[in-house]
Amino acid sequence: MNHALLEVDHLVTEFDTDEGRVRAVDDISFVAREGETLGIVGESGCGKSVTALSIMRLLPQPMGQVVGGQVLFNGNNLAQCSLQEMEKIRGAEISMVFQEPMTALNPVHTIGKQLTEVLLLHKSISVQQAIKESVAMLDRVGIPSPDIRMTEYPHQLSGGMRQRVVIAIALACKPSLLIADEPTTALDVTIQAQILELIKELQTEMGMSVILITHDLGVIAEVCQQVVVMYAGKVAEKGSVFDLFDNPQHPYTRGLLESIPRLDSIPKSKLNTIEGMVPGLLDLPAGCRFANRCPIVDEQCKISPPLIDHVSESHQVSCFRWQKS
Repeated sequence: MNHALLEVDHLVTEFDTDEGRVRAVDDISFVAREGETLGIVGESGCGKSVTALSIMRLLPQPMGQVVGGQVLFNGNNLAQCSLQEMEKIRGAEISMVFQEPMTALNPVHTIGKQLTEVLLLHKSISVQQAIKESVAMLDRVGIPSPDIRMTEYPHQLSGGMRQRVVIAIALACKPSLLIADEPTTALDVTIQAQILELIKELQTEMGMSVILITHDLGVIAEVCQQVVVMYAGKVAEKGSVFDLFDNPQHPYTRGLLESIPRLDSIPKSKLNTIEGMVPGLLDLPAGCRFANRCPIVDEQCKISPPLIDHVSESHQVSCFRWQKS
């Protein structure tokens, strides 16, 4: 088994709001290993992006705070690093591809300025060398006429090209870990496939680890080795991609799998859905957070929250009824 590059251990993240203090990430743990892709999957509002921002120490201040747990990167606890130490790590050792490339790029600066800035910040090189490396990186991510693109602004590029620029910026310094937060959102399916293939190629080429945040289980099945299923700020189930697809134990995981459209379903049937909505963070139930939507719920589920239980050595689930269901 590959060495653990990043260990998230009982992470807790909270936000101060006008309505009170809310816990967006509640006691989650997982491991990202060298050279592997870890997928974090769940509906919107489940805490996936907040988890990534907590790792990167990019939570909005002063409202967002990591109040518990550890984030160990190569043995160092990022939660206790100073801001100066984190500035050296971000972009150089850990990089992030944000959800929306148009908002991730600065509209008033050229592509070249934004890309060379990363290299000049983290590497002791000249401006000319930074420009040369930037052009080479744009070419590597499949952008045509990269020398011309260096002089253009984000609004002059298509959505797919902007996403490639964001990836080029994230990988310019060859980080050990890439966090990709829904990198194919708002892109058409052809461009989505190209972006995912590009990330896989660059991962193999650079030997880096990837944390892929998505709501698309098809993407998880294609590119990930390990999977964490999140629901309402907690881990519902985690394990290898084979564990979760061949032997899903949590009713939420099953619901996600059953809601995937199938072209081979005979006879043709109505698409399955998970009834209800993710509970609000200010109105969480006393018991299991999935209880109000669960098809196999019982009284125990409504009274007390389930703890993580081991299905196998590599497979864990947070459910009282996984053995009975």
